[in-house]
Parts: sequence; C-alpha cells; structure tokens
Amino acid sequence: MSAVSTRTDGNVLIVTTDNPPVNALGAAVRQGLSAAMEQARNDDAVEAVVIRCDGRTFHAGADITEFGKPPVEPGLPTVVDTIESCTKPVVAAIHGTALGGGLEVALGCHYRIAAKSAKLGLPEVKLGLLPGAGGTQRLPRVVGVEAALDMIVTGNPVSATKAETLGLVDRLTEADALEADAIAFARDIAGRDSHPVSSRRDDRIHAAPDDVFAKFRQKNARKLKGFDAPEACIQTIEAAVAKPYEEGVKVERELFMALMNGTQSAALRHVFFAERAAQKIDDLPRDTEILPIRKVGIIGAGTMGGGIAMNFLSADIPVTIVEMKQEALDRGTGIIRKNYENTAKKGRITDAQVEQAMGHLTPSLSYDDLADCDLIIEAVFELMEIKKEVFTKLDAIAKPGAILASNTSYLDVNEIAACTSRPEWVIGLHFFSPANVMKLLEIVRGDKTAANVLATSMKLAKTIGKVAVISGVCHGFIGNRMLSARQEQANALLMEGALPDQIDRVLLDFGFPMGPFQMGDLAGLDLGWKKETSSSSTVREVLCERGRWGQKTGKGFYDYDDKRQRTPSEEVNAIVRDFARKSGKEQREISDDEIRERLLYPMVNEGALILEEGIAQRASDIDMVWLYGYGWPSYTGGPMFWADTIGLDTVVAGLEKHGARMPGLKLSAMMKDKAEKGGRFNG
Repeated sequence: MSAVSTRTDGNVLIVTTDNPPVNALGAAVRQGLSAAMEQARNDDAVEAVVIRCDGRTFHAGADITEFGKPPVEPGLPTVVDTIESCTKPVVAAIHGTALGGGLEVALGCHYRIAAKSAKLGLPEVKLGLLPGAGGTQRLPRVVGVEAALDMIVTGNPVSATKAETLGLVDRLTEADALEADAIAFARDIAGRDSHPVSSRRDDRIHAAPDDVFAKFRQKNARKLKGFDAPEACIQTIEAAVAKPYEEGVKVERELFMALMNGTQSAALRHVFFAERAAQKIDDLPRDTEILPIRKVGIIGAGTMGGGIAMNFLSADIPVTIVEMKQEALDRGTGIIRKNYENTAKKGRITDAQVEQAMGHLTPSLSYDDLADCDLIIEAVFELMEIKKEVFTKLDAIAKPGAILASNTSYLDVNEIAACTSRPEWVIGLHFFSPANVMKLLEIVRGDKTAANVLATSMKLAKTIGKVAVISGVCHGFIGNRMLSARQEQANALLMEGALPDQIDRVLLDFGFPMGPFQMGDLAGLDLGWKKETSSSSTVREVLCERGRWGQKTGKGFYDYDDKRQRTPSEEVNAIVRDFARKSGKEQREISDDEIRERLLYPMVNEGALILEEGIAQRASDIDMVWLYGYGWPSYTGGPMFWADTIGLDTVVAGLEKHGARMPGLKLSAMMKDKAEKGGRFNG
C-alpha cells in the first residue's frame, strides 16, 4: 500500500498520508505528496486540495533515520514549494501534532484547519538543527517575529487554540469532524480570486520592533549558552526580516547544513535515539507480564520520600507515606503541599489539581497501612543496617506480589534483597534529587529480580514521566560510581595546587550547571559527617568543624550572600593550602586542560569498566544517566559519546599521560582495545 493516496470528493482532491506511527516525511511520503500536487495541477475538475493524515497524527516531522544518508529526491523544501505554488487552494487538515517538517508542509498550504486538541511546532532546535524547508522564513511572515522566535528558538509547540490567536491556524474544529470540515472549507474557498501565500507575506515581519533580536538574545542568554542551533535559528529569522524570501531561504539552507554536519547535532540526535534505546531490556521477553500498580507506599517523608511521592500523586496513583514521628510526617506532607501550591502560583497547574494530588495522599505512622500496596519504596537513611531493618519489616507486612524497592544510591541491592524471603520481588529504584523534578530513574536489577518486576518498573517509570536506565548491582551503580571517580580527582587536584573555584570553573566552561565543590555546597557538606568520630583528616571535615556546611549555612567551599550567590573564600583557600603543605604534595600551577582531562577522562574509563562488567547494557545508557541525572551538557551527547567524538585514543593517551598522578586507576582493557582499533563506544 502506498504511503500517500488520493481520492476526490466533488471538486476537492483529498491527499491522505498513512505512514505509521507518526506519518514521518520519509522519501515515499515526499514522493507521494509531490505526485498528488501534480495530479491536482493537471486535473481541471479539481478546484481545491485537502492534505490530511490517517492515524493518530498529522505529519509529526522529518524521518530522522534519513539524516546523514545520501538525499533522496524530492527534498522536503521542494515539496513544500510545490504545495505553495499550486494555483488551486490547498488546505492542511491538522490533528495530533504538526511538528517540524509537518508544520513546514502546513505553512506551504494556503490555509490551515486544526482539531482543537492539536499541537503545532518547530522542534528542530532540540536536535541541534533548524527548520530546513523554509520554516524559518514562512513562520515569522505568518505569526510575526516575536512569536516565531519563541517557537523556533525554544522548539516548544503551541496549542491549536494559541495557533489560531497567532494567525497560524485559520479555523478550529472537533477532531472527529476535521476531515468533513476541511473538505467543506476547501469547497467554500475554491472560487476565491486569490489565496494567502506564506512566503510572499511581509506585513508581520515589518511590524517587528528594531530591538526585538537584541532583547531576545539578552533575555535567553543563560538558557541558550553553549548551544549552536538557537543562535543559528535567530540568524535565519533575522534574514527573514532583512532579506527577500529567496535570499532568506539560502541563509536557512547554509546554516542548516552547517548544523547538520556539526558535532552538536550529531550529539543531540544520539540523545534522541539513546533515550528510546534505554527503554529496551535486552534479555527481557516481549510478552513479560506488567503488574498493576494501583497503590504505592513510601517509607520516609523527608526530601527524597516526599519528592518520590509527588511523582505518583501527579500521575493519580494513591500514595501512603509512612514516618516514625508525627512531627516528621506533618513536616513532610506540608512540604509536598507547598511544592504543589508553588507550582500552581506559577500557573503550571490549577488549584483543583493541587487538591486532586493531595487527595491521593494518605499520611501514616504505621507500617501496617502499607499492607495493601502494590509497590513499596523505602527512602530512609543510606545505611545498610537501617535498610535491612526496613526490608525485614516489609517482608512480614507486604502482601504477596508486592514490589519492594529501595531508593539506595550506593548500597548492594542483592544484600538488601537477601534479608527477605522474596528476593525476586526486590529492586532498586534510585530517584535523583529533587525527585519530583529530575527526570532520571536508575532501575537497579538485583541478581534475583524477577522479569515481571523489572518490566513493571520500566513501564511505571514512563507513567510518572521518568527516563529509566537499567543498572546492575555495584557500589554507586552507574552514575555515582562514575561521580566518585571524578570527585577523587577533584580532591587530588586540590592537594596539588588547584583551588575549588578553578576546578569548578573548568566544568562550568565545559557546560555543566555546577562543579564538584559547588555540588557539595548545594547538597550539604555535613551529609554523612559525624562530629563525634571526625578526625579532621580531609578539607571537607575541617569545613564541617568550622560550621561551613554549604549553602544552608551561608558558607562551605564558597561564601554565599543572601541570594545564595557564591564568591571564593580566602578562609577555604588557606585551609586547602595548609592541607596540601602537610600532605607533602608538590604545589604547582595546573592548567585548565589538565583539570578537564583529569576530571572527565577517569569518568569515561569508569564507564568503560561498567560496560565490561555488564553493569550497563549499552554505552548510550550511561550517557542517559549523566545527561538526565547529573547535568552533563546535552550538546556533547553524554560522556561516552563525547569520548567517541574526541577519539578514544585521545582519552587513553590522556589517562596514560596523567597516570602517575592517578595511582589507583585501572585502565579499561575494552577501551584500550577500541582505541587501538579506531573503535567507538556507540555504534
């Protein structure tokens, strides 16, 4: 069956694409649309055209599996130009989503009618690209420069209702009436003398304020820092204002090709596919049973427990949260409510949604109230004795078939499972703080974790909006194990002559939101510190002794003002120098390049060891952990993809060069072998 078919309804030619799952604009669809426009042009009985799609959506974008491959004609720009140049009016009938190339097709049409539930957008920037079929030139001509900047540079879609107010959609209708209304609309406008042509409009772009681009750059500078595509998008819209359409599309094409051939787009496309690959568990049968999760229990109403609870409450899954003392329970549930209310104040949810979420929450002081839960997650203190005590209690209370999960970030899930009579029902669900915000969920698979428990956990992660990555059992799993390798080097660099501000700045320049010492101050330097057993044998312990616990006390590795803005601390720098002197380490000037290599190369090496040991299924899963859990800059693709980009031989050579200063490092044999053969982690 052809991807594109045509039929006539009186004087209207109906062009229908059926290319599941999202009607992507692959070669067969482009050829079909081109042929359909030729049919319309040559058939005198046809007086108007409707372009529509079967299935759940209008054209939701280009076929990105074609990226990087030899082009197949006709290209999308040619197809859109062909639609726009049709002498007979063409109506786009939009349902689901009209995204990327799909919206560019719609902009090539003379009119657009949309289901009220539809969304329209140009999200190419999220793949490190810009709209390459005239979208950067047509959209500002249709909706104005300010609206086009927002849509194209952020890549965020707008609702059909919003699109109508912008002038992007001519008429709204109900989804089930879309085809009939589109045909009626096409028939109604068929006899008009002229029809709007997006590329010829100039009224909206000439109305733009002179300083619109400068203000937009200034307002979004922090958000767009490090990314190439947003600035390229802005430049193409500037070209739409300053140049005729024919010249503007040349600028668009030049910038599109530069981005397409650059490393950032390759990295962001890698992220796109890696996120989907992470959902697949290699040895899990496709027909594995998914268990119903109708009620969730959470032990601990602190920061983590409360944040974890919010994920399920927001998904309309009832939660029973248990604490040992009423004061802690009240404080925890109060913070949950406050978080929801703050979100409502920002307009992201309604007051009714706040009450709906809170209505699903049952606070309790008794483990017995967890007896009917389908999933129970403990979020208690990170000590094995406490975890075992909790799971022993759960084993006696939880119903048969309940999943018992630990939110541990480091500890051995197998050891925890062994203290129960049902280790096959035990799994690690490592949420990241703040758990109601961070997208990553490390799902830790114990040696005896049952297939249906694993499959159910993966499905549940999607339900609550998380990006889930499977990890095997080891100390720190994927993310924290690699973080430890980085922190070890950060601490060593302190003793060799670098100061916290320089070390953090190197990672900030690389694209991280914060460096290791900033991160420590944010989390709290006193986390896990016990004054009564402290020997003041590390810089961190001395800082804790002096009450420098981080941002919460206004001082840690840095000094903080009342807005939590940091400045380097002379007191801390003196402590660091004193420790270095006492350690007998040679003090020296350390270059930014050395700091970057010594912080990041050991992480890549640890990732390679994780792959060797089978802790992670694939290199791209490791990238997902660091992108969504630790702020690794997405435009580099994650640590393993970044290593591929700079060359594994470069990483190995760097590790060998600094080897004398990293005496405990075990070089990955797999990485060394790949480096010698010119191989890669990904692909």
